[in-house]
Amino acid sequence: MQAINGMIRVLHKNSLPRSLWARNSCSKLFVGGLSYDTNETVLKNAFEKYGEIIEAVRVIAHHVSGKSRGYGFVRFTSDASAKVAFKEMHSKVLDGRNIRVEFACKNS
Repeated sequence: MQAINGMIRVLHKNSLPRSLWARNSCSKLFVGGLSYDTNETVLKNAFEKYGEIIEAVRVIAHHVSGKSRGYGFVRFTSDASAKVAFKEMHSKVLDGRNIRVEFACKNS
């Protein structure tokens, strides 16, 4: 507990750092290292076997040329599905490239 201006505040000790705790409760994944030929359909097909996808899978493209920038996002209906997809797909080969998967939630 901590007293500030006569008010008592309880400080909670979490066993995980805040950034890891926030990351563990996230259903959105960042997928990097994509082939420039990988589109939304390929990305969705690769990830949908791990759970229901609620947000349209997005492969980010250059605003002028329209070519893929090599990364995208996938959002699942549950955190559990995202965790499984993260474990199964990180460092796997998709369209001939080793992809990198990370949780894409804001650390608040």
